[in-house]
Amino acid sequence: MTTQPFRLFGFRPTLWPTLFTIPALIVILALGFWQIARLQEKQALIALFEARISVAAETPPAADSAGPDIEFQRVIAEGQFLPEKEILILGRPFDGNTGFHIIVPLKLQDGRILMVNRGWIPEKFSRLERRPDIAKTPVEPVSVNGLIRLVREKGRFVPDNEPGRDMWFRVVPAEIAAAQAVAGPVLPYYIDQLRPSDENRQLPIGATTKVTVRNTHLQYAITWFSFAISLAVIYVLYHRRRERDLADGD
Repeated sequence: MTTQPFRLFGFRPTLWPTLFTIPALIVILALGFWQIARLQEKQALIALFEARISVAAETPPAADSAGPDIEFQRVIAEGQFLPEKEILILGRPFDGNTGFHIIVPLKLQDGRILMVNRGWIPEKFSRLERRPDIAKTPVEPVSVNGLIRLVREKGRFVPDNEPGRDMWFRVVPAEIAAAQAVAGPVLPYYIDQLRPSDENRQLPIGATTKVTVRNTHLQYAITWFSFAISLAVIYVLYHRRRERDLADGD
């Protein structure tokens, strides 16, 4: 009795193309499904932002209330900036221009310290003495309208802060307060100061109430799935042609 060779979709799979194609398909499909998961996370984040941005502003919550349910909450923080304690977050582009985010501690009326991201300035204004007066931090008591931001896990490609070299890549309130010798209880979250209006681009350029989260995960997912389909088609066509060539040679 003659054993028939294994056939799949009308052809016999060959060793090396199969050993390459199957793992490659698994990896490519995994990347596609990962992008779908990231898309769902991003959509949930956008929905959360839109829901909370419309709620009336409140006073900054206590430190023990700094859970996920306060992110993007609008606040009105009254106090006095400590401009001599500011730091700059490096590598923050805006409309294709390089620049920084200005982070300044705000001493609230009750003595608590709240880190405020006042917004973006171009690279040429990194030195305080070069800034126009309008971009300088006020020294008189202020009322800051902003959005609460939580300190998230550091991304894989984000460098560690280097306080000793005054190089900052992310906002970590306790770390900034320690490096700048800021006295007082430091809140574990910070706020992005809002612009007077979404169209206002007065320096420093603050946050906006419009959704500006980049969301390209669907395009990436489609790209990965397209690669998977193309690879599968090439695999099948290669083997079908090989079968025809073998048949013609018999």
